[in-house]
Amino acid sequence: MAEKDARGPRWIGIPARVFAITFLLTVLTFAIALLLSILGTVVYSQVKHVAPNLTFAYRHIAFPCAITAGVIVLVLSLGMEIRHYRQRKALEGIARVS
Repeated sequence: MAEKDARGPRWIGIPARVFAITFLLTVLTFAIALLLSILGTVVYSQVKHVAPNLTFAYRHIAFPCAITAGVIVLVLSLGMEIRHYRQRKALEGIARVS
């Protein structure tokens, strides 16, 4: 059987994958939170018969929500990538012995 992967697991790709996933999910969270907060602000302004304050939706709802989600995604994806690296390294060591 041909050797599938001649080199072992590399840790150099971990930061790139972690930051790519963190950036994408942070931007997605920001977009969804901004959409929902704008809709909520518009509905609130229609019920109270006042002008909608859309900067409030951006500054006080969507931005903190995106930052919080970004930090959570960063920590979780870093933990998952490190765990995956260690598992792959252990499995490769077992395969090398047998």
